[in-house]
Amino acid sequence: MLSTAALSAALLTAGTLALAGVPQAGQPAPAFSLPKAAGNGNVTMASLRRKPVYLNFFANWCAPCNEEAPSIVELYKKYRGRGLVTVGVDELESSKRALEFANKYHYPFAVVVDDGKMGNDYGVLGMPVHVFIDRSGKISTYRLGEMSPAEIEAAIKKIL
Repeated sequence: MLSTAALSAALLTAGTLALAGVPQAGQPAPAFSLPKAAGNGNVTMASLRRKPVYLNFFANWCAPCNEEAPSIVELYKKYRGRGLVTVGVDELESSKRALEFANKYHYPFAVVVDDGKMGNDYGVLGMPVHVFIDRSGKISTYRLGEMSPAEIEAAIKKIL
């Protein structure tokens, strides 16, 4: 059973996240159109319709982002045959920095560069942020902070 202080903290955190514009489960995923770091076009939310989507917001300087990257690659490879689309979203860095990160971890999926607008729309308050979107275009899972490979896999399975 939660103490009164713990319950108050949990409610305050939930209220703060809701006020900050953090997408909630069941809400439509906000629209976006961002350039690929490699310079070969854009990725849009519209182009991902009817697909299970995993958005991973990261930055080079983020230690947890670097720790998670190998697992994200492995889970993408495991589930891409079932339709999973993964998009790496480099937050507030240059295309060069985004490509350095993607190349370091051999990302086999698209990496886009966000100037902060998408991050704002998706409630990016820190790094990393994980957003899982189901085939109907609705948020299934939103997570601010590091996730274990098992947690990422469970969230992926929910959207497949």
